[in-house]
Amino acid sequence: MKKFLVAAFATLSIMTITGNEAQGRTNPLVDFFTKDRNIMAVEGLPFDKITPQDYEEAVKEGMEMQNREIAAIVNQRSIPTFENTVEALDRSGRLLTGAELALGNVEHATGDTTLQNIQARLAPALANHYTAIMLNEGLWQRVKAVYDNMDKDTSLNPEQRRLIQETYRSFESSGANLSGKDRERYAKLTEELSNLQIRFAQNLTNGMKSPDARLWLRGNQLSGLPESVKQAAREEAAAILTAEGKADDPDLYLFTVFFPSYSPLMKYADNREVREKMYRLYNSRNQKGEFDNTQILKDIANVRLEIANLLGYPNYAAYALHGKMAKDVPTVQNFLKELRDAYKPTMQKELAEITEYARKTQGDDFVLNPWDYSYWSNKLKNERYAFNDEDMRPYFELENTIKGVLGLATKLYGYKFKENKSLPVYNPEVKAFDVVGPDGKLLGLLYADFYYRPGKAPGAWMTEFRPESRDEKGNREYPIISIVCNFTKPVGSDPSLLNPYEVETFLHEFGHALHGLSANTTYSTLSGTNVYQDFVELFSQFNENYLTEKEYLDGFARHYKTGKKMPAELIERFIRSSRFGAAYACLRQLGFGELDMAYYTLESPMRASQSVADFENKALEDVQMFAPVDGCLLSPQFGHIFSGGYAAGYYGYKWSEVLDADAFAAFKETGIFNKKTANAFRKMLQSGGTVDPMELYMEFRGKKPTIDALLERDGIKK
Repeated sequence: MKKFLVAAFATLSIMTITGNEAQGRTNPLVDFFTKDRNIMAVEGLPFDKITPQDYEEAVKEGMEMQNREIAAIVNQRSIPTFENTVEALDRSGRLLTGAELALGNVEHATGDTTLQNIQARLAPALANHYTAIMLNEGLWQRVKAVYDNMDKDTSLNPEQRRLIQETYRSFESSGANLSGKDRERYAKLTEELSNLQIRFAQNLTNGMKSPDARLWLRGNQLSGLPESVKQAAREEAAAILTAEGKADDPDLYLFTVFFPSYSPLMKYADNREVREKMYRLYNSRNQKGEFDNTQILKDIANVRLEIANLLGYPNYAAYALHGKMAKDVPTVQNFLKELRDAYKPTMQKELAEITEYARKTQGDDFVLNPWDYSYWSNKLKNERYAFNDEDMRPYFELENTIKGVLGLATKLYGYKFKENKSLPVYNPEVKAFDVVGPDGKLLGLLYADFYYRPGKAPGAWMTEFRPESRDEKGNREYPIISIVCNFTKPVGSDPSLLNPYEVETFLHEFGHALHGLSANTTYSTLSGTNVYQDFVELFSQFNENYLTEKEYLDGFARHYKTGKKMPAELIERFIRSSRFGAAYACLRQLGFGELDMAYYTLESPMRASQSVADFENKALEDVQMFAPVDGCLLSPQFGHIFSGGYAAGYYGYKWSEVLDADAFAAFKETGIFNKKTANAFRKMLQSGGTVDPMELYMEFRGKKPTIDALLERDGIKK
């Protein structure tokens, strides 16, 4: 039950009358999420009316409203049934869920400090609120009664049975079977964990915005960099200097640890010293000073271990994997080992080839370091395959790419996207779209936020402002979905031009968006992306396959000046060059997975004095590609597993990659836009968490997945 696991929570005494109401003003966020869904017109969130105070008040009112809803379930005299207990629980908390999602999404996309502070203030209350629900004895006994009698109730359909099972498992995993002091301890631990996660995430974001995370360079240090990159760095420097009241210097360029700035510098800068400085700057974050995460990550690992122990598990991974496709620790460890053994020989060969290539100009004593990999591998690929990422950039003008990426859903599933400029947005750069299904009915709304802005969280992500669901009469409430990226804005007279990996990112997040938009379920708990974590990335990574398909690219990838289609030979060179680094990329991902499992298979707490560097280096021993660099660590900035939702679950990216390669193989067999195959795949998109994911996948594919298709795609296996 995803909405009850966001955090965990004791009931608060909150005033029914909010500040807005006291002033005679209706809170627009409360109004939006409490409207009768049967009469709602097609509309998005009223961002033009929402104030920071509205978010806070809506969350507080949402908690109070859900408390009343829970009390009504518990205090009724009727015997527990699916409808009056499990279904009623799923339908509770509508306002709270919406307000939380809105607050978190907007804060993440804006970096607004006021919203950050609101989140921090609300975190303990929210943790206590959700914990109180999951530890409510009366509610638990009613849920348990429905679960125990499920097999006797012949009126239940498969989705209802699934909801009962998942609800029961959520309560059980959230301490419902605990009693006395163990219950009290669990409640305190969940509150502590929530606070630690927020501190970790905010340190990560604020550390990236810190002046200490900037690299100022002169023009004579920029050899090798594309003009577009230099111009963007020049504009960034001018903006920061102006904002800080300093005189501009036309020969001063600013690079930051945000990926659109960091990545091209590491790939193209001829100056090795500059690359090393940037590498150390990027990888030494959050280890000291105001935004230090080293102790916080230990505390998070230790709190999670204690929670797992309280619930009868030897470690946190054993507890977390209970609700994933992989099921247990040995399965994950064997999976990581299988991929490591398959890819490591190719990775070692690649590194040897890159070193040999660099020594032709750098001398026989040249040693390849991590700040050299991107630069020299790119040069070797360019020479070997006559390919440079920049060669593709002119063909990926953003506006055309938007049409092409959205158009993929049109070709596959018959979806249509119409920009709706009348919908309010949280930033003027955000685009909003009405999404219509093949039957002509509204599927949902899509917000798309493409450009990098100072303060915006790094990377790219998909979120939802509201999940799809149906009311008691079967009326569908359309989902409201958002995708956020950090692409470079138009530079000079040129439009925004994406490199192929940015297009890949766009396709990836759009795959998640389609999962949310396509949802055709009754209960929000089982809707859209509310599936097992190691299954959810299938749908995003599946979309990435189309980046190498000329039949698809011909529809939109046109040179922004000439209008010519992308040449077939350029696409082929991209494919061949991409395979060159596939083994390195795989080992890198496996390293993240190994580190994740190392922290969460601990069976004794980490000591305050314990070296994070020693722990990390030992965990990465079998997948390490370079000697450890003093002062450079992943752990303090590994938000996925400490502040995000991927604790003991990072392996899921590679797990899903195996699924996506196997799934796309089915399309290659029948045609990449084959309607029959696409409809079968769409059924998985629509099903959400209503069916066990392996059953759902096997219904689509007719067999269990293997790593073979992935090995073939990456050129590891012929």
